[in-house]
Amino acid sequence: MSSTKTKSSSKKNIDIALLRRAYTLMCKARAMADIYDEHRQITKYVHSTSRGHEVIQLATAFQLESYDWIAPYYRDESILLGIGMEPYELMLQLLAKADDPFSGGRSYYSHPSLNREHMPKMAHQSSATGMQAIPTTGIAQGIQYLESQGLGKEDEKPVVVCSLGDGSVTEGEVSEAMQMAVLHQMPIIYLVQDNDWGISASGDEMRAMDAYEFVAGFKGMKRVRLNGSDFIDCYEGMRKVIRDVRKNRKPYVVHVKVPLLGHHTSGVRREWYRDDLDEHLKDDPFPMLRTLLEELGEEKEWLDNTQETAKEEITADFQKAIDAPEPTAESLTHHILAPTPVTEETGERSPAGGEEVIMVDAALHAMDEILKKHPEALLYGQDVGIRLGGVFREAATLAQKYGIDRVFNTPIQEAYIVGSTAGMSAVGCKPVVEIQFADYIWPGVNQLVTELSKSTYLSMGKFPVGSVIRVPTGAYGGGGPYHSGTVESSILPINGIKIAYPSNAADMKGLMKSAFYDPNPVVMFEHKGLYWSKVPGTEEAKTVEPDKDYIIPFGKARIALEADAQQVEMGDSVGVITYGMGVYWAKSAAKHLNGRVEILDLRTLAPYDEDAIYDQVRKHGKILVLTEETLNNSFAEAIAGKIARDCFESLDAPVMTMGSVDTPAVPLNMGLEQVMLPTAEKVQQKLEEILEY
Repeated sequence: MSSTKTKSSSKKNIDIALLRRAYTLMCKARAMADIYDEHRQITKYVHSTSRGHEVIQLATAFQLESYDWIAPYYRDESILLGIGMEPYELMLQLLAKADDPFSGGRSYYSHPSLNREHMPKMAHQSSATGMQAIPTTGIAQGIQYLESQGLGKEDEKPVVVCSLGDGSVTEGEVSEAMQMAVLHQMPIIYLVQDNDWGISASGDEMRAMDAYEFVAGFKGMKRVRLNGSDFIDCYEGMRKVIRDVRKNRKPYVVHVKVPLLGHHTSGVRREWYRDDLDEHLKDDPFPMLRTLLEELGEEKEWLDNTQETAKEEITADFQKAIDAPEPTAESLTHHILAPTPVTEETGERSPAGGEEVIMVDAALHAMDEILKKHPEALLYGQDVGIRLGGVFREAATLAQKYGIDRVFNTPIQEAYIVGSTAGMSAVGCKPVVEIQFADYIWPGVNQLVTELSKSTYLSMGKFPVGSVIRVPTGAYGGGGPYHSGTVESSILPINGIKIAYPSNAADMKGLMKSAFYDPNPVVMFEHKGLYWSKVPGTEEAKTVEPDKDYIIPFGKARIALEADAQQVEMGDSVGVITYGMGVYWAKSAAKHLNGRVEILDLRTLAPYDEDAIYDQVRKHGKILVLTEETLNNSFAEAIAGKIARDCFESLDAPVMTMGSVDTPAVPLNMGLEQVMLPTAEKVQQKLEEILEY
């Protein structure tokens, strides 16, 4: 070798040792790609490799500190090698083995979740194209928040890297992430690797411009182009960008043109659709790096030996990975949810001398107490900020008390509101967010399903997402088709989350506290018609305010109205299983039925209190499951089906269900709204019908 430092044609200093390290890891990456392709019957799970992309990935990885964060995408195995992961560890994931360090055999190759002390951190992310942009921007937002509150380490200025393929930049959620990054000037780098292909669609089919041109419209976003075939250009370019972000805490897009030399994935092979492989091979970074080393005086023997040694090591590691144990059947259900510290009801529900509060104020006071006690807590969403404090005044005064860094408005982008909580949670923040109306939750469901709900499971418990997602819901008073929806049955099938649905002020406060302390994603449905107890018959939603320590565990229902013991003894009673507004329809109906009705308020829907439900069946033998939702394919019908299956011998009548008429939306006209919804009168009629059995 000639010297410890040299200059390339671009006159940039670079360590020879760094070039040697890059070459060694590129040899390993190439050997891995080759052996995977040679053993397609063994490498049967769909995967991609970094062939052609190695230079920018290694140049980035080499410059990250252990306190930095990076979100690789599915082609980024060279990033993982560059930060110090061993090929054998990656092969364990490739073959879905039990000791896969990321997911225990649950997720695809190059889908890392890593929380090692001496390596950059990697929260869970999916392979849904571009989906990682929002959670990763949430990481940057969380870091920015902790720094603003003096909660970070002064000697550490973390940088966040979000790796994307160019095709993913056309996704709307990537734009949402970039909008927030420039709006709040976050310390994040969007590293865009552009190989001009999105599966079998070429760049000119998919986009009107590349990512570098696209982000020109994001005011405040710095941008850089790099040559993905030139290690020195990539290394020096990323060095400048990372240094700038670490110092000035501003966002960047780094657009890197790279060749695609391998298959899109093992399941979509290049020979099926590629007609430009020869052109891409001209930009292969591997021979370019080897030629550079030769020009700098590196011996051919070392270059050849390094390549041969890499092949031998990869062959040995691959066989070792093949022989590694498979996951056990018992491991299937590990880490579905993170364990919660809230297992018992604590605090005073009705403290002596306490004042009554309406439900919306109970929520406001709960948030006030949370923000006061926990500096890591934030509240954000649409219109919750300092001017309005929520369209229902559920956040009134909080921004004034705790500042606009902690309580703030977001753009109208539900996906970001929901998905950013995954990143926030990863860095130690505790976000509480609001979707303004249940009708508008759908853009956020993509993130809820794909990122939040799976994070604990696919990271083997390393990255549970502790977030509270508040969703005002329900119909009353002519809210119409886009402000009246009840959608819990659409959200309930999502495993890996919890769902609360309080019906009164005390439960609102106790469940809000429980949700905050829960390490899992919690969706809280809050009925707008109960917020102020203005809807006739809902006066009892107003309760004495519990003390600041009151917490209700999830999965514990409560008797909202107890039937007369004599009526129960005579077999002349009925149990109503319900929640939310259903509690008050049932209570109003029960006033006319002489103690023959008992009402079980579920309070939480995931988990729900199955034991309490079955106790009601055994106690009364007659059951009505009541909901505000339309009935077809609803949670209420699912509960009724389980009762019929598991408690058949205890039933004295068919299990009945009642809900709204099956229409696609709630009509604006209040007369039609009343026809659609359950009412106390309709519930009374149904209960009388059941009692006649």
